[in-house]
Amino acid sequence: MPAPTHVTSRRGLLLGTAAVSAGALLTGCTSNDTKDEKPASNDRPAADDKPGKHVTIGFAGPQADHGWLNAINDNAKSRAKKYSDVTLEITEGSNDTAAQIGQIETLINKKVDVLVVLPADGKALTQVGLKAMRAGIPVVNLDRIFNSPQAYRCWIGGDNYGMGLSAGHYIGEQLKDKQDARVIELAGLDNLELTKQRTQGFDAALKNYPNIKKVARQAAEFTVESGQAKMSQLLQAQPKFDALWNHDDDQGVGALRAIDQAGRDDFLMVGGAGALSAFQAIEAGDSVLKATVLYPPTMAASAIDLARALGQGKGVGGLAEFEIPASLTLYSAVVDKDNVGQYMATGFK
Repeated sequence: MPAPTHVTSRRGLLLGTAAVSAGALLTGCTSNDTKDEKPASNDRPAADDKPGKHVTIGFAGPQADHGWLNAINDNAKSRAKKYSDVTLEITEGSNDTAAQIGQIETLINKKVDVLVVLPADGKALTQVGLKAMRAGIPVVNLDRIFNSPQAYRCWIGGDNYGMGLSAGHYIGEQLKDKQDARVIELAGLDNLELTKQRTQGFDAALKNYPNIKKVARQAAEFTVESGQAKMSQLLQAQPKFDALWNHDDDQGVGALRAIDQAGRDDFLMVGGAGALSAFQAIEAGDSVLKATVLYPPTMAASAIDLARALGQGKGVGGLAEFEIPASLTLYSAVVDKDNVGQYMATGFK
């Protein structure tokens, strides 16, 4: 289940993800050939792959009880191994806020150079983020955001509202020439802000297509079992529709089972997050799943890059500023049969 976060695309720097490795974010800065103008970044080098000052990065996230969260951990670990000048201190991970606070306090006491934190609960862990910052340890806040900007130096994460927009526009373009098109939505947990944001973005996009009407919405629980059960209900209640947007590829596995059991193939399906199983189904082209909208776990690799740059006092390649940005909002790209090969290596299990 991709982590809940607020929508920061208005204030964040939009980045294409997964298609370009996270390292491209921090490679050497662009040059300026004009004789009378010197790039600011030449005065303070951007981070690159060359070994530099050693940086110990503490990484704390929630329990990896979902494919996406497990991919977050894997991306962080593999990224850190790329750098000979980085040591990664990674915690076991917990969904218990008290336990995670304790794990982060241990990292603070170890005096790591930088912290990367994906909080189980952003509000509940704000104080420990503040504690780290006050101790002189810069914090990279990953996805689920702390309540106070003072609790982190940089935020990087996905765009839930943008996921809805991308899904809605993709479906809209597929159905724009169909009269009285009908779409349905298989959402995630309704008590999560991210679910509300995805629905809001989806509804906003559909307003651009007056021929399309959303006729049903059902909330699942980001699990295979709930996806299958709720999709079965939708299929029974809606004998005819043209498109389905499913918020999460893990629950989409169950949704596809229900669709197969019902013998339905008269509509197109768009998923969400970027699971390997979804990419493989899209590539095979033998199911209703035609696309998925990314919420890329590669953000954890980028967080390691940002933490390393912070620890070395460097900036971001391609930008004139001396410092890394305060926030980075990842773009919710659509993956379909035309570009799935490009993204396959980023799919999570």
